[in-house]
Amino acid sequence: MAVAIAEAPFHVLAVDDSVLDRKLIERLLKTSSFQVTTVDSGTKALEFLGLHDEDASISSVHADQLQDVEVNVNLIITDYCMPGMTGYDLLKKIKESSSFRDIPVVIMSSENIPSRINRCLEEGANEFFLKPVRLSDMSKLKPHIMKSRCKEHCHQDEDLLSNSETNPTNNSSSSSDTITISSSNPTDNSSGDTISSSNPTDNSSGDSSNIRKRKAADDEIL
Repeated sequence: MAVAIAEAPFHVLAVDDSVLDRKLIERLLKTSSFQVTTVDSGTKALEFLGLHDEDASISSVHADQLQDVEVNVNLIITDYCMPGMTGYDLLKKIKESSSFRDIPVVIMSSENIPSRINRCLEEGANEFFLKPVRLSDMSKLKPHIMKSRCKEHCHQDEDLLSNSETNPTNNSSSSSDTITISSSNPTDNSSGDTISSSNPTDNSSGDSSNIRKRKAADDEIL
């Protein structure tokens, strides 16, 4: 009997300085079967991702969500208007990171300002949601995650191919062994030379026989 193995839910990092908006987006994401981590600022989001060096409190990140230091985040959704680091600033930081630049980023805002929306999309944001965010908006997230995963797998395949091309096989060593074996053949030639060099012995025995015959003929004459 086949046993179905459930896949781990996609992990979304939600960033919003508003407690009410943060709780709303968390509920919507969990309703849509996402695993959720929430933080209240762009700085704490960078800390959670390991992209920030400054010592600061991350009390808004629950302890049970930090058990695994190398947490795997599949998507980041952030408010645009936040004190200190804005959602746009956070987006730029993420896209500048070699480790996280392929992660989809969604911007949220209560202000419908076309120039702001276009700037975020040009910087690499995958979606721009107007608040209040609705449950129907959550269905737009998964395609971006799947596309990001396909891109990640393609990068991994390219790395494997590159490594296989840079690491040559042992064909060179086997060919050198063949050359070493073939170089021992001249031994046969030396043995052949030894056999042919014994032939002069037959000529010397023939000369001795002729001398004895001539001596016998001389004795008869005498």
